[in-house]
Amino acid sequence: MNNFSLKSLPKLAIIAATTVFFSCNLNTSPDDFFGKAVLNTNTISDFGTDRLARHIQQATLEFADIPSSKKKGDEAQIFINNKVLYMEKVLKDVNELPENDDTKEIKALSLSTFEYVLPVYKNEYTAYAKLCDAKGPEDQKQTIIQNIEQKYVPKFEEKFALLLEKGKAYAQKHDLNVKWD
Repeated sequence: MNNFSLKSLPKLAIIAATTVFFSCNLNTSPDDFFGKAVLNTNTISDFGTDRLARHIQQATLEFADIPSSKKKGDEAQIFINNKVLYMEKVLKDVNELPENDDTKEIKALSLSTFEYVLPVYKNEYTAYAKLCDAKGPEDQKQTIIQNIEQKYVPKFEEKFALLLEKGKAYAQKHDLNVKWD
């Protein structure tokens, strides 16, 4: 009398999971979209700045009178690697965001900005971090930082400013509670 069988249970579970997955992705709230596509850029807002270079350098600081500050020698590289891993996650998350007339441009700008800086973190900033960990010569470290600033910062600032401009308009349109300091 009962047409339901245990054999159909795995198929039903797959259909339910697929439905939930797609309905969640298609119904991304403006707040969620904004958080993933625009707000996540706070992790790269210091790109090409002396502040970022200092953070990387400070990961290697040791203090003679504080034994717990003794470093293993890869702290700066770990710092950069963690930033790279986070950026890769953000890229994946932004790629999965739905597109419509309201979100298409912001999504493209966000992807473009992260894709622009990611190779610099993987190459130039990783080289800088290795020099910091090895207590390398200051002039070599400064050369890397100056090259990043000259070669990449102008285009980054252009991309970043445009993304923030579009993000502000999106936040205002959707009445999102965002403070721009």
